[in-house]
Amino acid sequence: MKSYTITVNGNVYDVTVEENGAAASAPVAAAAPRKAASAAAAAPAKAAGAGSIKVEAGAAGKVFKLEASVGQAVKAGDPILVLEIMKMETPVVAPKDGTVASIDVAVGDSVESGALLATMNE
Repeated sequence: MKSYTITVNGNVYDVTVEENGAAASAPVAAAAPRKAASAAAAAPAKAAGAGSIKVEAGAAGKVFKLEASVGQAVKAGDPILVLEIMKMETPVVAPKDGTVASIDVAVGDSVESGALLATMNE
């Protein structure tokens, strides 16, 4: 079993996935909504960025658009960037109020689930 954090339209979900064989697709076993404010704390840090709050990809995709810029103040739930995941535009939102410290991806970049997209400071 693997656990992932997925953000859909500003709602953060903890999803548990069970693997069926080496290359089989993985069905969703459970999904429970939780508050967006704790998303950064629950996700594992992959790399050190400029800020103390990590904003990570909830699923693999491609960076479609940057919505915020470094130094911009954002509120919890404000979009920081948009990922294209399975042909759908999915906003990646600020987990809490703060200032964008770094944007660690560029438009067109492919990212894996859990990849560091940006960092923030409170």
